[in-house]
Amino acid sequence: MIGKILGVFFGMLFGGPLGALFGLFLGHQFDKARRLNQAGFHRTGFGGANQHQRQEEFLNAAYAVMGHVAKAKGQVTKEEIQLATIMMDRMNLDSEQKRAAQEAFREGKSADFPLDRVLEKVRISSGGRHDLLQFFLELQISAAFADGSVHPSERDVLHRIAQGLGFSAQQLEQRLRMQEAAFRFQQGGGFGGGQYQGEQHSAGGWQQANSASQLSDAYDVLGISEEADAKAVKRAYRKLMNEHHPDKLMAKGLPPEMMNVAKEKSQEIQNAYDLIKKVKGFK
Repeated sequence: MIGKILGVFFGMLFGGPLGALFGLFLGHQFDKARRLNQAGFHRTGFGGANQHQRQEEFLNAAYAVMGHVAKAKGQVTKEEIQLATIMMDRMNLDSEQKRAAQEAFREGKSADFPLDRVLEKVRISSGGRHDLLQFFLELQISAAFADGSVHPSERDVLHRIAQGLGFSAQQLEQRLRMQEAAFRFQQGGGFGGGQYQGEQHSAGGWQQANSASQLSDAYDVLGISEEADAKAVKRAYRKLMNEHHPDKLMAKGLPPEMMNVAKEKSQEIQNAYDLIKKVKGFK
């Protein structure tokens, strides 16, 4: 309303009746824009934050939700605390950012943590960009796998997180399978260490079984079946690389501190693809 009043006043002052009409129109546009901005402020809770502020919110929300996932089964394990610390180091957080991340992680562990409200803010601050939200979800899945397996309570929380970010239960379960395979793939297969190798297999037999296991995990990392042909493998690879390309994620608003994590994820996809190409013999 204030825009219309001022528009009419100054329009009449400088242009008479015609100026008043023009001023009324401009004032109406001003009031309309003002209402939209105010609505955006109250809806997001970020107060028109700039890009840097939104990235800080995204980063802190990631650690808060990570703490909530870690607490889901009742007690936070040393592996989960270690993972959070490792991720802080991988992100090269400065001392102030580390304190904020640690505080966010502790807040996430509280019984009254407002998970749904935080996830809504994440969706808004990320502009609803699918790739950023998927990256956020995968961070939480990684946190759940910190100790090597996902507890049923953690899985329930992950389903709430996926739903809050706009992903279906089926999409979450697929990402869980892919992350589980990635966890084994990074460990060099699913057959344990050297002691198991010496007691249970000859060197050649273990190596053959281990390679078969790694190949199976490589297919799961790409989210495809072992029956997939070369065309399907390449299509899955390109889709995942497009979704996880660090530069593209940065352009869409990923905090620069998360660049190393995005690079490691894309390298994981690349390694799985390279293994499949090598074994299957296609270019």
